[in-house]
Amino acid sequence: MENLSNYDQYLTMAINWFWDFAPTFAFTLIILVAGLWFIRLINRFVRKFFEKADYDPALESFLMQIISVGLKVILFVAVVTQLGVKSSSLLAVLGSAGLAIGLALQGSLANFAGGILILFFKPFRVGDWISAQGVDGTVKEITIFTTKLNTFGNQLAIIPNAQLSNNNIINFNAEETRRDKIDVGISYGSNIKKAKDILLEICQEKTTILKDPEPQVFVGELADSSVNLTLRFWAKNEDFWEAHFFVMEELKSRFDKANIEIPFPQRVVHKA
Repeated sequence: MENLSNYDQYLTMAINWFWDFAPTFAFTLIILVAGLWFIRLINRFVRKFFEKADYDPALESFLMQIISVGLKVILFVAVVTQLGVKSSSLLAVLGSAGLAIGLALQGSLANFAGGILILFFKPFRVGDWISAQGVDGTVKEITIFTTKLNTFGNQLAIIPNAQLSNNNIINFNAEETRRDKIDVGISYGSNIKKAKDILLEICQEKTTILKDPEPQVFVGELADSSVNLTLRFWAKNEDFWEAHFFVMEELKSRFDKANIEIPFPQRVVHKA
């Protein structure tokens, strides 16, 4: 009977605690739901503001993530405080947790700092074609911790910002124009001047190849089995690859018509 009496006493205490805490819990739940709705509303407003303003897309994405995370942290503090946790105790816990998390996530903090450096110094922008960390691709998005690239094969490459900010980067879109270098070998019996004239004619006929600076052709090497010619020309970034492939195809076709031989390895098999 005594155990049953204690059970009834604990049950009564639990029910009383629940009814005492219920209004606080309900109000806290309202704050949480309203806070999340308000955060979504602010994020939508910020997104529309950035769409109308002429800001760097990378900076827009970065700031939107910072604003979203900051607002959620404020909401968390408000919810926990409403549940009865003292703000001084909460700050002490958050400080200790922040130190522990900071030590555990040093790499993430380095990536965060790297993202800030990338946005500040702008070694590349969204839409640029870059080569970094053994990956070539178009910059799709710069986030808080990583940079996302779309490779030539349409794969998504994710590179930590710390590595990008502390290592070599080649930005192929940093300049408006780009120089191509094509090496082609001809046989020692072929007419060098005629081959050079053909290469220059191709460049003159192709409108996307810039005429200033002028295309250049010169003998780059007297190799074992060929005379290697080097063609250099300039083109705008958006025309570069189209011009490159055009020249490669045309030089082979016109060399064949002019009986200019392009040497290639051959193997002769003699029957015993």
